[in-house]
Amino acid sequence: MLKGLILKKQADLFTVELENGVVQDVVARKNLKKEGLFVGDKVTIDDDNAICRLEKRKNVLVRPPVANIDKMFIVIAPIPKPDLYLVDKLLIFCALSDIQPILCVNKSDLDFKFCENMEKIYKNLAKVLIFSTFNESVEKIKKEINGICVLAGQSAVGKSSIINALKKQEVAIVGDFCKKIERGKQTTRTVSLFEFGKGQFLADTAGFSKLDEYLLDLEEDEVKKYFFEFIEHSNQCKYKSCNHLSEKDCGVTSAVKAGKIHKSRYENYLKLYNTIKCLKRF
Repeated sequence: MLKGLILKKQADLFTVELENGVVQDVVARKNLKKEGLFVGDKVTIDDDNAICRLEKRKNVLVRPPVANIDKMFIVIAPIPKPDLYLVDKLLIFCALSDIQPILCVNKSDLDFKFCENMEKIYKNLAKVLIFSTFNESVEKIKKEINGICVLAGQSAVGKSSIINALKKQEVAIVGDFCKKIERGKQTTRTVSLFEFGKGQFLADTAGFSKLDEYLLDLEEDEVKKYFFEFIEHSNQCKYKSCNHLSEKDCGVTSAVKAGKIHKSRYENYLKLYNTIKCLKRF
């Protein structure tokens, strides 16, 4: 028996890199098919060339399906219009799942001021990389790849282009951006791990427009703990149980009005708080 890492999944076939360095396609035992096997899973292959055991996972992202994530590169760009609510939910997911988040602001050649504004909002919450896939600045990402890393974000922000630029060849399919609806066309249908050195993998993941709030597994009054810039200002709240909504003498809402907390972050907090509150009712 040999241990291995699932690099790619397509239908019932799994591409696995074995501990001896050999990469081969294998199938899985029926009981494991029911449990579900993801790219990034550490598995054991039996003498019949089948996956017979799944090792304990560090974490798992259901959509896109990747397991044992060490770093998440959250990619945004000036075009298409960034979904900062998605960004903020991904940051919370990372905090809950022991994943290091890195905000990647792509297409700096189109609007560098936009990139600087994003850095201003998030620089104290995650490492921020500003780059373009059309020049050497994209190499900043390669220096950060360690363990199993994923590219996450909306369609057409340039996730596949990042991999192609780093690999210096077209290994991932690049989609188009539709100006009419300001959305990208999803082209990545499967998840694949691309190797960038021993133990260094980067996953190209299908673009997605949302991370379902129930996946965060939070109560509404827990959400505030994951908007980390709120903490220093919450000491000014009159009540310890303040949820920073419409309470009197709230240090957080005062900080928002004073420009010490970015308005978009606070608005996304309110949206997430109310969404989770509604989910818990049903």
